[in-house]
Amino acid sequence: MARARPGDAGTKVLKAASTLFYRDGIHAVGVDTVAAEAGVTKAALYGNFGSKSGLVVAYLRERDRRWQEEVDRITAAHADPRERVLAVFDAYEAWLSRDGYRGCAFQNAASEFPDPADPVREVVRHHKTALHGYLRAQLRRGDRGDPERADALADELMLLLEGATATSVVAQGPQPFETAKRLARTLTA
Repeated sequence: MARARPGDAGTKVLKAASTLFYRDGIHAVGVDTVAAEAGVTKAALYGNFGSKSGLVVAYLRERDRRWQEEVDRITAAHADPRERVLAVFDAYEAWLSRDGYRGCAFQNAASEFPDPADPVREVVRHHKTALHGYLRAQLRRGDRGDPERADALADELMLLLEGATATSVVAQGPQPFETAKRLARTLTA
């Protein structure tokens, strides 16, 4: 396997880790495997990320960044806040179907890192809080008269999204998102 050029080792490590951590699980993949897959030395991996924990945090942050781009791309086609909220269900379905229905990387990471104070869990919380905030902001725009209703509805929609995500792993298909979106359409009417 060819070794990475200086300067792009971090990018190669992050790409390899992203594939391996998502496919096989974070704890199941060692740094030796990531380094070998990336074509870099372990010293290059540690030089870029400091530790496996640092690499896991970087992997989740990069996944969060890419997810935000996906949501922005899919929801930008809709001017109506309600339609933007519903488009998030489409974004989830598209994202997870592309990844082979292995579930939410953030849910998966949370299950592997049970300590709420772990830096990995902090990234997971940030990701889920940002999504909840997006839903809440859109719902408040669409229902200016009752922010409490919008907040409660954002909570309900998060449960629908998270449930559909977990159920899609078992179903290995999009049907849970179709059901969840139908319910979300009713709730937001």
